[in-house]
Amino acid sequence: MKQDFQSFHANLSALDDQAINPSANVSLEQLVDRSRRNLLKGGMGLAALGFLGGSLGACRSAVQSESLIGFKGIPTQLDPAFDGVQVAPGYSARTFFSWGDAVMADAPKWNPDATDDWQAQLKQAGDNHDGMHFFPFPENPDSHGLLVMNHEYVNPPLHPNGMTFIDGKRPLDEVRKEQAAHGVSVIEVKKDAQGQWQRVMPSRYNRRISGMTPMAVGGPLAGNDALKTASDPSGREIIGTLNNCSSGFTPWGTYLVCEENWHNYFVNHDAEDMAKRVSHKRYGIEGKGLSKLYGWETADARFNATPDPTQPHGGHVHEPNRFGWVVEVDPFDPASKPVKRTSFGRYCRECSVLSLGDDGRMAFYSGDDTKGEYVYKFVPSGRYVAGDDQANRRLLDDGTLYVARFNADGSGEWLALVHGQNGLTAENGFADQAEVLLNARAAGDHVGATPMDRPEWVAVHPRSREVYVTLTNNDNRGIKWPTDKANPRPVNLHGQILRWSEKGADPTATTFTWEVFLLAGEQPGAKDAEGEPVPANLTGTINGDIFSSPDGLAFDNAGRLWIETDYGDDEAAMQAMGTNQLLCADPRTREVRRFLVGPRGCEITGITWSPDYRAMWINVQHPELSFPASDGKTRPRASTVLVTKDDGGIIGT
Repeated sequence: MKQDFQSFHANLSALDDQAINPSANVSLEQLVDRSRRNLLKGGMGLAALGFLGGSLGACRSAVQSESLIGFKGIPTQLDPAFDGVQVAPGYSARTFFSWGDAVMADAPKWNPDATDDWQAQLKQAGDNHDGMHFFPFPENPDSHGLLVMNHEYVNPPLHPNGMTFIDGKRPLDEVRKEQAAHGVSVIEVKKDAQGQWQRVMPSRYNRRISGMTPMAVGGPLAGNDALKTASDPSGREIIGTLNNCSSGFTPWGTYLVCEENWHNYFVNHDAEDMAKRVSHKRYGIEGKGLSKLYGWETADARFNATPDPTQPHGGHVHEPNRFGWVVEVDPFDPASKPVKRTSFGRYCRECSVLSLGDDGRMAFYSGDDTKGEYVYKFVPSGRYVAGDDQANRRLLDDGTLYVARFNADGSGEWLALVHGQNGLTAENGFADQAEVLLNARAAGDHVGATPMDRPEWVAVHPRSREVYVTLTNNDNRGIKWPTDKANPRPVNLHGQILRWSEKGADPTATTFTWEVFLLAGEQPGAKDAEGEPVPANLTGTINGDIFSSPDGLAFDNAGRLWIETDYGDDEAAMQAMGTNQLLCADPRTREVRRFLVGPRGCEITGITWSPDYRAMWINVQHPELSFPASDGKTRPRASTVLVTKDDGGIIGT
């Protein structure tokens, strides 16, 4: 099972390495001058990176000697057999909610041999916990609420013997269990009489949403021909949500589920059709053999997107068009139907993070987590009005989708993806606004967006509205795409974090100023195991504790920036990094300290707090050994971990 696990995740990493964007989209004003590019390609020193700093003002207008970070940092965890969670001194971490734990009161107890069937899995916690958010009950917000989290994908230990094939086909019961383990869990949580957080069971709010849950469609593509299939000729009801990575929330108390690498679940065996079908080709849907992840199409016809002229609407050729959206979920109404909001546009969306203006105008920021893809924001046409829930629920079905261009002079532009603007016309392949939203990547190509180094999570400063984005890595930088000031390193294995300020701190502004907050990687002058200098492309600009591949990102209410990582801890370039980490950065000083390390083979992801910031939940995804049992024999389980301060104080102080 361990070897199956390692092979499976090696294949996943290979999928992440596939660059799909056919366009470099580099304008003259974006290019770094030739001499500086030669430095970047030939082995630059840190002196050549002086342009990465700068001043955006809001968070650094005054120099303060006292750090926002109040805990003592911990070292990297280099032991290849490490199978636990370590946290900063004065803090405690305990496993809170693991794959297979009961969500519904009548759920069977999880079987350590993974023999639970798919009907049981529909009532239990899904696999690979990811983005999440805490929704408080207003009458007791600091001690009672709903914890809502995504389940991104599944690992081979979901089944007793991994994922199997019989005569070249996946067993339907296995496929159903995998679909059941995707989606979302909603669990009620509350402090007990001793002041300890516990899950509430039974609860009228507890709920599982899965890859088999019916969902409504809102926005411009509701009922559109591009969403109609043989199974849904109306184009108005979609079955399931898949590959839910990070997330978001609205000011009216709903949860935003973001569908990321959904393309890996589909296949189109018609090469001629694939060549001309932008909605398949531009997103990297498999064109031969099995779909890239699980081979579901061998058991469930919905995932075979090969056109079938004998069936209505071409069979299921449009099924991939029904994924890649933002899904709005009301956690406080377990009878409500999730809604896929098509105004947000379709791509491999990592998150949907809110910036709320004083006047109720909003923006929702997202990264398209693939090498060479773009940063987006969606601006609703209407304004949020506190208390007007009926009107607020309609805000996400009308608005403008923008894509970012990062100019070399530190300025930036939001380019509207609107039919009839910026060349998005029928003559250029965009028949109407539905086509623009369906093929948002192709629209971004056409308007000249900046290809980025795997844009992932976004975080918005709670006061200044300064926006940060993680660019996790891109080993094709300097090869498929030239280096530029936003993506300055060739063969970028460690990634970077950018930040920008919208003009006038207005979330709806169409221009901004930006800078590189930091380059991840090893310290200047570091040496490898043989005593040789670490190559320049692996050297960072971190002021403090080193890390690689920033992924998860979030601010607490004091303005501390929390950074989660996702790298292969067995890769050669990561040997100084140890296992994946949770770190904290002070935006004013750029100081970074390591707060937590996870078990071998995991990703640290998902982060949320109680409103008083005395409880933090983070997720340990795909641990490799036997976490959380950590006994060397129990199959590993993705888990949510609760972190508290031993003196009951605020996290991070």
